Amino acid sequence: MNTAFPGKPAGQPLNDPKRWPAAVLWDMDGTLVDTEPYWIETEYAMAAKYGGTWSQEHALNLVGNALLDSGVYIREHMGIDRTPQEIVDELLDGVVERVRREVPWRPGGRELLADLRAHDVPCALVTMSWMRFVEPILEHLPQDTFGTVVTGDRVEFGKPHPEPYLKAAADLGVEPGKCVAVEDSNTGAKSAESAGCLVLCVPNHVPILEGQRRVFVETLAGLDTASLTALTDRAL
Repeated sequence: MNTAFPGKPAGQPLNDPKRWPAAVLWDMDGTLVDTEPYWIETEYAMAAKYGGTWSQEHALNLVGNALLDSGVYIREHMGIDRTPQEIVDELLDGVVERVRREVPWRPGGRELLADLRAHDVPCALVTMSWMRFVEPILEHLPQDTFGTVVTGDRVEFGKPHPEPYLKAAADLGVEPGKCVAVEDSNTGAKSAESAGCLVLCVPNHVPILEGQRRVFVETLAGLDTASLTALTDRAL
């Protein structure tokens, strides 16, 4: 197996920029921040408010999905008389309120972002959440953390379709096949993999299937640009 990014010279030290990813493309929910419990709490609150039924299994089925797709699923399985758009709007209201009280950062994410930024490795945020949910989280990060932010309301097709990651790579002017995506769900990993990215999988609330262009870690804690390169270099 070729263990270097295409076109990268073998044998270069890990601190050589020629071996670094062209960009690192970040999922948000469950990867950079652990907001999934906020979404689930809000879903249960909606079920109680409108006389619907809900379960943890249904909640986990939504992890990584586009919001309007989740709205359709909730309408069908929760059994409430709300349109998918109304469901999404109310979900966002509840989750944004919780995020404004406290941002639940995942271990190691901000530190890895800072090290990548210090080494001039471009980063993008690729999330199926909408911008009004993303903004209060971005307020807690340096303004130049992400070269582009792709949200669910900026794409026609959400994850697991490749469009979100293709758009992020295009915005940064890099080839998807030379990028690393960081994901916590199989839905997101499929999106990134279909776009041509290598996927650094950090399972959180839901399992992620094995794949040829997927490498797994238990946590981002302790990772920096060099160790990220070591992991992804071996996987290609």
